[in-house]
Amino acid sequence: MPGQLMLLDAASMYFRAFHAVPGSAPDGSPIGAVRGFLDALARLLREHRPARLAACMDADWRPAFRVAAIPGYKAHRVGPDGAELVPAELGPQVEVLLAVLGAVGIASPGVPGYEADDVIATLAVRAGGPVDVVTGDRDLFQLVRDDVPILVRYTGRGGIVVVDEAEITRRYGIPGRAYADFATLRGDPSDGLPGVAGVGEKTAAAIVSRFGSLAAARAAAAAGGDEGFPAGARRRLVDAADYLDRAEVVVRVATDAPVPALEDRVPSAPADPGTLLALAERHGLAGPLTRLAGGLAASTGGAWHDLIREH
Repeated sequence: MPGQLMLLDAASMYFRAFHAVPGSAPDGSPIGAVRGFLDALARLLREHRPARLAACMDADWRPAFRVAAIPGYKAHRVGPDGAELVPAELGPQVEVLLAVLGAVGIASPGVPGYEADDVIATLAVRAGGPVDVVTGDRDLFQLVRDDVPILVRYTGRGGIVVVDEAEITRRYGIPGRAYADFATLRGDPSDGLPGVAGVGEKTAAAIVSRFGSLAAARAAAAAGGDEGFPAGARRRLVDAADYLDRAEVVVRVATDAPVPALEDRVPSAPADPGTLLALAERHGLAGPLTRLAGGLAASTGGAWHDLIREH
């Protein structure tokens, strides 16, 4: 078995750090998102010691195939220039973070035409062993499987919660692998997905729980008869047939994105120590990088100890 793989939803982590962690570089520019990301990663490495690691990126935050299916997908986040609306102070920090990850030797894959969720899903399915997905995005709950296992370490307001199939059932009252079906019915306003009119979270959970899957519920609805459906729900599913066909493409993460083969072993030494030390000095990252080096040393040993001791 190739060893435990940890997949980071990088945007989820750096957005969270941007809003939660203060900090400025020596030149006065904001650097809290980078500091927070590196400290969070250091904690994950110390606590879980994965053998493999990738920080997955959004090469396309609003892929054409999803917009073609539902034009309103994330439309409220589109700026006047067609790009994603993000704080002006964040973009330069993401560039610094990518430079740091490259100098450390941590893979940061992204694929044109796909979101980070698709990269994560493809790598998780491809892994052939246990996978931890670190994210603050509930969409990735659809990847959870106890048999592999694929777990989500969900970074919510109360800290990190481990989400397995039992946790999905506890939260939503649905089978542990049915989250995508449930989310398709319920919708997600934060992504511009309205869901089926008149079907909220409780009704969506009741439908999925009763029929086991959205496909089975739709087949039963098309066959006629209201047995097993909450009041009015069968007709709502029939009326929403076109929306459900299109939403399926949007909600389900792609597991076949063309992600190239990665060198994803947790690095035992920095890929470019000179660049790493220069980035630490320029951006005031000596503390977070020392803590990250400690997490990497806990996972791998090796030259990280020398880096900490000498610098």
